[in-house]
Amino acid sequence: MISKKIKKGVKKRFFEASIPLTASKVYLYHYSPENLAGSIVKIDLTKSLRGKNLELRAKIKQNGEKLEGELISLQLLSSYLKKIIYRGTDYVEDSFKVDCKDSTLRIKPLLITRNKVSRQVLKSIRNTAKKHLEGKIKIKTAEEIFSDIITNKLQKELSLKIKKIYPLAICEIRMLEVLAPIDKKSKTEN
Repeated sequence: MISKKIKKGVKKRFFEASIPLTASKVYLYHYSPENLAGSIVKIDLTKSLRGKNLELRAKIKQNGEKLEGELISLQLLSSYLKKIIYRGTDYVEDSFKVDCKDSTLRIKPLLITRNKVSRQVLKSIRNTAKKHLEGKIKIKTAEEIFSDIITNKLQKELSLKIKKIYPLAICEIRMLEVLAPIDKKSKTEN
């Protein structure tokens, strides 16, 4: 971001920004709304999700006089991960790219079993989770996916699907990140 010269005597003020999927208002402190465009805001959703340490990141864009946030990523904090992984269990992690209706996403699920299990069971859980998530994500927009993860809808469906293989203690989406928007013109040509 290129820093612009600010005239002497100009004071900083609070500017309201609307971030999708958050009920609270976000106020940003700067000289002008033009200087805030392109900055990244981190929002801690721990209180609204009853102790689940989730951090939402959004990029600020200026739309006329209003400041609006575009969702970038959703991530579980490492302190929460250390708290939920305990002895006598196995965990499955994965990371893959998926195209949704309007953008390309990177998703990282975290699945924790109730007891120690064999590698074959872990592999089966990982493959089933990947197939299920790819199928669900392809038919939705990025904002709908963020909403499903925040409301725990996507994790619950995944947990019920994997329960047929082996019951899970915890089923979470560790990280969801928007990599790039998909061009609508190139998608209609294919």
